[in-house]
Amino acid sequence: MNLANLFEHSQNLPNIPKVVQELIETFNQSDFNMDEIAKKISLDPVLTAKVLRLANCAHYGVSRTVSSTTDASVLLGFSTLRTLVLASGITGAMQSPPGFNRKEFWQDNFAVAAIAKWMAPYSKMNPETAFTAGMLYSIGELLIQLIMPEESKKINATVEAGGVLSNVENAMLGFNYADVGAELAIRWKFPDEIAEAIRFQNHEDLATINQPMACLIHLALYVHNSHKMGLNTSEIINGFPMNIAQAINMDTDQALSHLESTNGIESGMDTLLDDIA
Repeated sequence: MNLANLFEHSQNLPNIPKVVQELIETFNQSDFNMDEIAKKISLDPVLTAKVLRLANCAHYGVSRTVSSTTDASVLLGFSTLRTLVLASGITGAMQSPPGFNRKEFWQDNFAVAAIAKWMAPYSKMNPETAFTAGMLYSIGELLIQLIMPEESKKINATVEAGGVLSNVENAMLGFNYADVGAELAIRWKFPDEIAEAIRFQNHEDLATINQPMACLIHLALYVHNSHKMGLNTSEIINGFPMNIAQAINMDTDQALSHLESTNGIESGMDTLLDDIA
């Protein structure tokens, strides 16, 4: 199965709620009615319940109870509301095959997203866009596991034996999770910046190909994986991909001096994980 066939002939592709699709399209629009979109969100009771639960968690520190999506838009800002709706809608839409640890998958993705959001200002990039790109960085892997379970078993076994996931997938499938994730992002009509961030996150010449958001996701993933390996801050800094940071003009002096704060960084999405088995 090639990449085109994976999308054209699969019956397992996720369907996201219509209002989530409309919110994705606002990334590419300079003029839209925030109140109208907030009202559309409120028409989906399941989505609204998730969004309000997120909006009222301590992470966002609002001064009063958020009781409606309109409140959320006013108190948190439209960009943050959009992030909450996208996270709620996409985690709900994406299923997984038996035996796949869906909760751990989203924990990893939200952690990368939170680090990307934290890093974004040091490179003068949009934090909410960075969070969205980070949240979706490995969405293609979940899709491969869902649509190609037999091939995934062989891939998983090879990775457990020490193989690098993207390399193993390229060898066995002719494409990898970043390719699949980018194609899904395009089909969902995310902006090119996010789709290309997913596609090029592991590119061997990333520092030279002018893909700033992909560079940011690569750096966030490096930090997240370093924390998972138990590296201390000095070890993380010593191995930090400075050439990629320099490619996006990151203020590395400031970023690295505060890097310790990324250990256990909160994404604000914990209540969504409570709903995932």
